[in-house]
Amino acid sequence: MLKILGKLPSINVRKVLWTCAELDLPFERSDWGAGFRSTQTPEFLKLNPNGLVPVIDDGGFVLWESQAIIRYLANRYDTTASLYPEGAQERARADQWMDWQATNLNQSWVYAFMGLCRDSAAHQDPVKIRKSCEVWTQHMKILDDRLAQTGAHVAGTTFTLADIPVGLSVNRWLGTPFEQVDAPKAEFKNVVRYDALLREREGYRAYASSDLV
Repeated sequence: MLKILGKLPSINVRKVLWTCAELDLPFERSDWGAGFRSTQTPEFLKLNPNGLVPVIDDGGFVLWESQAIIRYLANRYDTTASLYPEGAQERARADQWMDWQATNLNQSWVYAFMGLCRDSAAHQDPVKIRKSCEVWTQHMKILDDRLAQTGAHVAGTTFTLADIPVGLSVNRWLGTPFEQVDAPKAEFKNVVRYDALLREREGYRAYASSDLV
């Protein structure tokens, strides 16, 4: 059985869990990370020298990096090729939005989220939080415009692997209290509609709408 190492609050671990739900793929998960079993032990660093979660062990095949993991799982276990499209252009579009989430979007919200939701002592500068909120809003505008184009999902009209990381980030956007630092929070109607659409999926309800912390 597939083994998943990582704490549930981690957005990157949730990517893997939601993907497994979409694939109806059984797994065993064990807690590793802050507040759980240390990822800085020789035991864990042998699996991932970066000391980060998630890590999977699929019958002896060990893999880290959440985006690589969910692509691998879809490639191996999605017999219908609906989750991760086979067509070159369709797959490239899904990859584009997955990579955007992992780089541009993630980098924009880290400081605000850590300060406002995780109460991180290293992320309490209100000026930096407001700046993070501002940049985060700029990126969410990009997403809202894209969703206005498709009228449905981020890569097109149907649900794909890209909706998993992007949907998780949307959940964090909606749940982060900008008002704590008097930062304006735009109401993006297409993002709200998209979140409601994703909430119809069992995988979202199980792993994306959990408590932010």
